[in-house]
Amino acid sequence: MDTTEILIKIRKIVRSINLESKKIQKEYGVSIPQILSLNYLNESENYQTTQGDLRKFLHLNSSTTSGIINRLENKGLVARLPKSGDKRVVTIALTSKGEKLLKQIPSLLHLQLSNKLQTLDENTLKNVEGTLELLVNLLEIEQIEASPMLTIEDHLEENTLDRI
Repeated sequence: MDTTEILIKIRKIVRSINLESKKIQKEYGVSIPQILSLNYLNESENYQTTQGDLRKFLHLNSSTTSGIINRLENKGLVARLPKSGDKRVVTIALTSKGEKLLKQIPSLLHLQLSNKLQTLDENTLKNVEGTLELLVNLLEIEQIEASPMLTIEDHLEENTLDRI
């Protein structure tokens, strides 16, 4: 069996993620993690959350999450609000400009994939998961932090890039 076809399929997935990310960035001025942050706020109670809760949702470290929030705030898409009763805690809130932008952005590739995966039977899902787990193990990338969304913006450690 020729492994080239497998590598081509993986490359197609990576390339489509990259293309989507660039297209969204160019057309709407926001990255995929920024969109996911806005979506999270849009679905949160009172359109607000803490940085810690957003960090947990995105599965990113604090400094990366802080950078995302800073960029969104600079664009007027979110606002930092001091929490009533405790000025040390800051709440991140979706602004009307952020809500308006969300309505303009098309469904993301990872959301489309998630919806289609949910239509698969349990056995097929287990097979997909097992195959992906095998690929992760073969590439020795188990330790890489990953968020629950497809984005080309995730940063790989240099020693990991050397193996890929």
